[in-house]
Amino acid sequence: MVSRKKEEEICDQVPHEEEEEDLISKLPESLISEILYHLPTRDAVRTSALSTRWRNLWQSVPTLDLSYYRFAQFHAFESFVKRFLWSNDTESQIRKLRLRFGYHQRYDMCHCDVTSWIDAVTTRRIQHLEVHGFRDSWMHIPIPQSLYTCEKLVHLRLYEVALRYAEFVSLPCLKVMHLQNNKYYDETTLQRLISGCPILEDLTIITYSELKKPDVLQVRSHTLKRIHIYHDFPLVVIDAPLLQCLRTSVSSPKNLEIVNLSSSARLDIDFPFDCARYSSSMVHDILTDVSSVRELVISNVIWKEIFEYSKSGPVLQFCHLSRLNVKFSKSDLEMLPTLLGSCPKLEFFVLVMNNF
Repeated sequence: MVSRKKEEEICDQVPHEEEEEDLISKLPESLISEILYHLPTRDAVRTSALSTRWRNLWQSVPTLDLSYYRFAQFHAFESFVKRFLWSNDTESQIRKLRLRFGYHQRYDMCHCDVTSWIDAVTTRRIQHLEVHGFRDSWMHIPIPQSLYTCEKLVHLRLYEVALRYAEFVSLPCLKVMHLQNNKYYDETTLQRLISGCPILEDLTIITYSELKKPDVLQVRSHTLKRIHIYHDFPLVVIDAPLLQCLRTSVSSPKNLEIVNLSSSARLDIDFPFDCARYSSSMVHDILTDVSSVRELVISNVIWKEIFEYSKSGPVLQFCHLSRLNVKFSKSDLEMLPTLLGSCPKLEFFVLVMNNF
């Protein structure tokens, strides 16, 4: 039987819950900073209340992810961003910047030099840059010239901003570029952005008709693997021999030209235009350009034209196609035998039926 004195000695050896060792705080500051890097900025800032040692650790985190709506007033948002960007701790090591603005802040931003914020990080070899502006006919956030020569930039995502004239573009590390509803002041800016990225792999371009943009979009790259373009450009030319996946919309049979297409590419093409306005031969020419692919996602609108064309001429053959995803209405099932007959190597077939 254990004596009472012995029991007290054993109990004293068991640490109380409130005295448990804080192992995280004993980690090196560089490792703590890396942990905070993967948290939203607001959560990283909250750690400053943990202890005296944690009070300023968040300021060494090389990322800033902020949205205007998390601040009661715009000047508080502006003050915080400036304090972070121009602090000694972040001056040389910031790697990621994500800023989100809103339509209601457009008047406040007239008195705020957001361009200087972006310039401050692009001149410090930032790796990830994402800026969300707002759709407005008279004001887009202007992107500084320093962006075009940012040596270490890997990911670039710009939404509803203004891209000024680019005399020279050199982005040697950029792999992902997402451009959505931006304003382009010069015909060659977008073209130079693409050609100035020697290792670009993923490109997304989305735009709407009201914005100023080039008449011809030329996407020529020997490194691009994924292209996603939703647009109303008068003409899009795609020359990407290593392309693995292309998602795009075609507003007319005359505004898409694809050359040097790999047979292993996957194509997802939307045809929102009214085929009745164009001849079957014009539509046939589009699909002839992509007939060598192995995977295709397409709507029944275009197959109607191919079906009609086959009545008076040879049936278009997709000799390498192994995967096909199509949408049909019940009234168009008569086209199915013609469709399947044009794909002699088909292995996977997905048919989505509409009720009309």
